[in-house]
This record gives sequence, structure tokens and C-alpha cells, in this order.
Amino acid sequence: MILENIDKNNSTAEPIVPIDFTPNDEKGPGITFKFRPIHVVILIVSLVFGFSGWFVLTAKSVFIEVTPITAEIEIEGGINIRLGQRYLIRSGDYSLSLYNDGYHEMTTELNVTEDQSQTHSYQMDRLPGVISIITEGLAGARAKIDGVDVGTTPITEIPVEYGNHRLEVTYERYLDFEMAIDVEGRGVQQEFTAQLEPAWALVSLATVPEGAEVMLDGEVIGETPLNAEIIQGRRNIVLKLGGFKAWSDEFTVTAGEDFILPSVTLEPAEGLVFIRSNPSEASLTVGGEFQGLTPIEVALQPGQDHQLTLFKNGYLSNESSIRISPNEEKAITISLKPITADVDIVTFPTDAELYVDGEYRGLANQTIQLMAASQQIEIRKEGFVPYNVEFTSRPGIDQVIRVNLKSLEQLRLEQIKPEITSAAGQDLKLFNPSAFTMGASRREAGRRPNENLREISLERPFYFGIKEVTNSEYRLFDSEHTSGIVAGTTLNNESQPVVQVSWTSAALFCNWLSQQEGLPAFYQTVDGEITGFNAESIGYRLPSEAEWAWVARTDDSDRSLKYPWGDRLPPPEGSGNFADVTASNYLGEVMFNYDDKYFATSPVGSFKPNYHEIYDLAGNVAEWVHDYYGAVGSIGIEIDPLGPELGQFHTIRGSSWSHGAITEMRLSFRDFGEEPRDDVGFRIARYLE
Repeated sequence: MILENIDKNNSTAEPIVPIDFTPNDEKGPGITFKFRPIHVVILIVSLVFGFSGWFVLTAKSVFIEVTPITAEIEIEGGINIRLGQRYLIRSGDYSLSLYNDGYHEMTTELNVTEDQSQTHSYQMDRLPGVISIITEGLAGARAKIDGVDVGTTPITEIPVEYGNHRLEVTYERYLDFEMAIDVEGRGVQQEFTAQLEPAWALVSLATVPEGAEVMLDGEVIGETPLNAEIIQGRRNIVLKLGGFKAWSDEFTVTAGEDFILPSVTLEPAEGLVFIRSNPSEASLTVGGEFQGLTPIEVALQPGQDHQLTLFKNGYLSNESSIRISPNEEKAITISLKPITADVDIVTFPTDAELYVDGEYRGLANQTIQLMAASQQIEIRKEGFVPYNVEFTSRPGIDQVIRVNLKSLEQLRLEQIKPEITSAAGQDLKLFNPSAFTMGASRREAGRRPNENLREISLERPFYFGIKEVTNSEYRLFDSEHTSGIVAGTTLNNESQPVVQVSWTSAALFCNWLSQQEGLPAFYQTVDGEITGFNAESIGYRLPSEAEWAWVARTDDSDRSLKYPWGDRLPPPEGSGNFADVTASNYLGEVMFNYDDKYFATSPVGSFKPNYHEIYDLAGNVAEWVHDYYGAVGSIGIEIDPLGPELGQFHTIRGSSWSHGAITEMRLSFRDFGEEPRDDVGFRIARYLE
């Protein structure tokens, strides 16, 4: 077949000539490939060697160091090859698990870094040990390990962590036992034995006669003769038998050291005589030894005569004899005869009236018989200032009392009152102070860092409250106020000092007093809050700290007192209301050798006043003073200081019923506060002019 290639533009076409095609009948030469099993093997081997070479070239040499070295190691999360003590692992994060008998299983993250050679260290925790605790010959002792209670002995098979521990074992009437124990852990069983030693000694007591009641530290433990197991320590023994004097002593018991107390021969009991006199408060001596003032009860030896002598200024002494039987009680009354003398009284105006010890005795111009003893003579006339004097007549001597009464106007001009009484009934005493040193020496026992020595000069005379403000006086200002209770004991009686008042409330009470008497307020207020004060005001205020310290600590010799009664503790009987045996079950630190008869606050003025006749500057309640609390001390003399201008807290001075330590008992002790307290009250003061 011949085809022609026809060109549309040319009439002449080029012919297309076909070629010959012969199919391959598989008889001629050709190239072919046949796939066989050996080829698969070769391919797999090639892949394995290729991958192995790649893994070896890219893996890191990792040494996993484990304590203990016997631990089994499992690594998950990728390919790892162990070669001896090392692993070939590619970099990345893996899960590592460790196992070993006697240890806690451990699973953690293994982070393989890019470092070619690296070490990873791990410490497995031991399983707890299993311990038992026994006390030889005892059961029920309390055991603690490292301060944690683990029960009472015998204690068996309790788990305790591996390591060193402190074992403590306690049992009533036995000495405490302590020992260090080393717990092996890994479930190993261990037994520890505590040998407790007795905390007592055997004490033997005997009396003549026998049968005396034995009291140990106030508790009855039997009758003599007696063998008693007594706990170690300082112990007080009292032996009591009817018809005989009580016997007491103190001794120290040492655990395990038995001893015999020498036999005690009891003395016959004394008789009691209650002696009254007319008049009362006569001095009594028995056999020449002073016993006190009547009425009084005295103990006398039975079966013998005793010489009684009573004497009192202005009376003849009286002597008598008395005999009493063992355990007898009797009462007697003895009268004293007065000694008198004539005294002439001359007064102007002539119609003034005379009073002796408060009793009206007629017109003052007369001759009167007066006792030869101290008496209060008062001459009065309306419109004049009363005349008062303490007078003692002297028999055999001509005596005259001449009085020229002053009018009230003269008094106003010539005399400033040494004492005043506020609208609420508080008495205040006038003081013209002097320079003194405030604070305490660094060498003084109990001194605190806030008691720096300061030179003070008080130039403005001031009135100072003789007693602390009472509940009844404060309730004239705030009728709803209550001072509360302490451990069931009331602080709210009318004559007790007011407590549970803030410094602000005390200052507002002072302003209220000023208002009642028409005086300018000392404290400036806005909406019931204290914003400042007027130092020039003569209105009522709280005492400044310097005024308080001067009244509390000075005497006529310009000596600075450590305590109101002297320089040593404990205080003499009747010195004040402090933390004593009455509060030993409530307070942490008390004076066991002092008893003021009050658990908490006492009525104001219940104890002896200080040198300036001011009550309760030590004991009863501590007191708010005017000053803000802050740094004290300065160079030179401070004149009439009123403390820092600003502050959060206010100063508190004086000890209270809750104080019994040497630090707080000192008159230089300084405290501070902001909120009301059950042992803090206050007293009032004001400038004279």
C-alpha cells in the first residue's frame, strides 16, 4: 500500500513508504531476569547490615549506675543494646524501671543527650524495716519514734523507714528512756529493748507518838510509821496528829536512793486566846514580846502562866496573867483607862465650833479635857476654811491651841489645794516634782532594752490620782461597760479597778471629766477619735510616763526605788496584788512564797501606799499612760516630756495581778499595747496651771 503525503499548498505530495515488521517468535536472541529466594536473603542481609551500621553510628554509649548494683534494669521506648555494663541508645526520652529485692520499685525518665558517652546515676530507696519494742518487766509504756507516738509496749512488727532514729519510752513513775536506733530497712526484722528505771525512792518515816497523818506536798499519803515510794525532786512533808503541833520539812528525793527520815518527836499543841481591848488597836506583848494590835489571836504554850501587857497612846497600860490548856480556845476583853489633860482653845471668829475625832464638842473657845494621845482637832464655821490638826495633849504642861480661821476668799488667793476630788469622786494629790533619772541601769537584774536611762526635769506641778479608776467611777461615763471575768472570777465589782478599756476610751473618760467641771479638754477629738492634745490645757488627762515614774520611784532622799518596798524579792506581806500562789493554777510564772489573798484584781487601795501615799503603782492592774510608745533616751535633760508625737501603741507602766517575774515587778518596767486587756486599767492626772 502506498500512502501519499498531501500538502494543501503543494499539488505535489511525498509518498510514505512502509517497512517490514517481523514478530519475535522467542527463537531469536533476548535479555531476561528471573527472581529467586537467594535474592530475598541477600536483600534482608543488606538491609540488616545497613540498619546496624546506621544505628551504631548514631547511638550513644550510656552507663546506668544504680545503687544497689544488683538492681534489674528495664528500658522502654526505643531500641537499646546492652554491651557489658553499658547500653547503646539513640538520644531521646525513655522510660527506665529498676527492680531489686528489699527496695522500692523505681520508674523514672531516662533522658539520653547528644553526648557520645554519658553516665546516669540512680539511688533506690530501701523498704522500711520491721521493728518490735519491748520493756522488760513492764507493759503499757508509751513509745515514740522521732517524737511520733507509735503506741504502748509491747509493740510488734511496725514498719519504720531505713536509717537512724530516736526512740523514746515513758511510763508513769519511771525515768524517761531514750536511745538511738539504726533501722536496717529492706523488711529486716529488729527488736529493741528499753530498760526503764524507777523515778522514786523508798522513804521511811516514823513519829513519837505513832499514828500521825503524813501529807506529801499537800496530799495525804498515810500514817506513821510509813514506808512510801516518793517521786524524785524537792518534796515537802507535813506530819499532823491531834493534840500536837504540826511538823514540816523539805528534802530532796533522788531516784533509787532509799533513805530513812530520823524519827520525829511531836510537841504538844498550843492553846489559842482571842484578845480584845477597849479601845481597840492596843499593842499586845506576851512575856515582853510584841504580838501585834488588838483584836488579835495568839497561840500560848499550855500548862504555864503567861504575862499579858496592853498599851496604847493616851491610856494607862494594863498587865494581867493567863494560863491555858492544850488545844483550849478562849476569848478575853481588857479595858484601858485613858490619860487626860486640860487644853485651852482660842479661836477667831469666837463662835466657831469644835470637833474632836469628828465628834461635836461645842463652841471652840473653851478649856477641854483631851486624851494624851493623837486626836483629830477640827474647828469649823460656815464661810470659813475648816481648821484641822492632829494634836497630842501632854499631862502637866499648859497647852493652848490658837486658830485664826481663813475665809474662802483668802484660801483661794493664798492656798492651792494639796488634794482635789474629781466629778467622778477620784482623789488626786498635788506634786511639785524635781529632776530625776528615769529608766534602769544595764546592770540591773531583769532590765529590758527599752529602759534606757533618761535625765528628766518636771517643772509643771501636777495633780496625780491617788487610786486607780474603779468600775463604779467609769460607769458614770459608760453605763454599759463591763470589765468581765477571769477563770470564773469577776473583775466587775464596783470597787475593783476598771479594765478591758482601750487607751482611747481612757482618754475620752478624761475629756468627759473635764466637761463635767467646765475645764478645757486636754485631748482633741474628731468623731470620737483622738487626733491630738493641747499641752497647755489644765483639763483631766492620763499621767505622762515621766510623771508616773517620778511618783512611783522617788522618795525624800531622791533615791530611785527598784520596788516600792525596797530592793529585793519577794515582797513583804501586804505589799500589793501580784501573781502569787492564789493564781498558780492559771498563770505560768508566780511567786510561790507570797500570798495576797486575791486571784485577780482587788479593790483599789487594798494594800499599803507608796512613799507619796499613792496606791497600787505596783500590782493590781498595770496602767495606761499618756505617751505613745517609742524609742526613748536623749542627749541632755528632757523638760516635762509627753512622749513621741505619733505612734501605733501607747505605753503601759507598772506590774499587775498577772505579773510575778523580776522583770515585770520592777518599777522601771515598760510595756505597750493598743487593745483592751484584763490586767490594764488607768488613773487620772491634770496640771495645776
